[in-house]
Amino acid sequence: MLTRITEVFGIDVPILAFSHCRDVVAAVSKAGGMGVLGAVAHSPEQLEIDLNWIEDEIGDKPYGVDLIIPAKYAGSDEGGITREKLEALIPPGHREFLQDILDRYGVPELPEDDDDNQGYASGDNGAIFSNERAEPQLDIALAHRAAFIVNALGPPTEHMIKRCKEEGRLIGALAGKAQHAERHQLAGVDIIIAQGTEAGGHTGEIASMVLIPEIVDAVDVPVLGAGGIGRGRQMAAAMALGAEGVWCGSVWLTTEEAETHPVVKEKFLAASSSDTVRSRSITGKPARQLRTAWTEEWDNPETPMPLGMPIQPALIGAAQVRINRAAHTKGSGAESLANYFVGQIVGDMNKSKPAAQVVYDMIEEFIEATSSLAKQLEV
Repeated sequence: MLTRITEVFGIDVPILAFSHCRDVVAAVSKAGGMGVLGAVAHSPEQLEIDLNWIEDEIGDKPYGVDLIIPAKYAGSDEGGITREKLEALIPPGHREFLQDILDRYGVPELPEDDDDNQGYASGDNGAIFSNERAEPQLDIALAHRAAFIVNALGPPTEHMIKRCKEEGRLIGALAGKAQHAERHQLAGVDIIIAQGTEAGGHTGEIASMVLIPEIVDAVDVPVLGAGGIGRGRQMAAAMALGAEGVWCGSVWLTTEEAETHPVVKEKFLAASSSDTVRSRSITGKPARQLRTAWTEEWDNPETPMPLGMPIQPALIGAAQVRINRAAHTKGSGAESLANYFVGQIVGDMNKSKPAAQVVYDMIEEFIEATSSLAKQLEV
């Protein structure tokens, strides 16, 4: 296929795969698309290991790295926030509510010698979703040969854009409104990802069918369609709306390579497209995820509302680890609480298959869809 996306990256098909799993990133890049590693939860050491592994696995094929540096978060005006300061910002009532959830659902404590007792909030790498944490990740990505650096939440910082330009890397950003896309382009972003509300993770409220053409009309740089895209017909629709490729995330969560929690993967395979909800219960910002007992507890207007970013992740980090460790027990409260980010495409994710097969199936269906449309124009 020939679009500005395939030309600039030198890939066969304009399918970009966002995944926290290095195996998915490598598999999609080898299948002719391009994998993009979600690095938000990586320590500097683990990111170094994973990028080395990806480069050994895919040879000279391109790949990308996705970071999260929100424009505004608790402590952003000071350039970051320490773990101690975060802890001090958590109201006692929220701690009590979280403990009540864990008690009512019978979630056991972790062993005292457990090294990962804080989840996303663990370690000395800065608060998750903060510049303090993302800066070392950016340094490592640029020290490797990542071809594409993406900021997944809000506009990339001036420093981030300058660093990428100096290193000759392309920079991307997600947008949920045309105004966001215009600001990204003015800031120097090379590729806009128009992400509709159907997507998993942090999303806005505008659906892809409306959002993609609005953003395509608003900017001159290439646009990737995202949100509700996991099949070839959806890819064809996005490109008919003006996108020059697609950005897919959720569809890889049930692939054979994915490191998705086994219990959550089972839930995804059984879920319908109406089993997701935009909730602030994990990150502190609206993020589409599986609807479970966890989201129901936090979205109850009679209980404490989720805190902002990154205070909510600091509050729930250890609890999420406890839930995930105990969720393997069938019928347990932890199993009912377990969830993860996923988009409305989950209703189509009913069979686990290799990531490369997902790429091939998308292309085959894309060809069938576009050929069918072309026949309708024949006299």
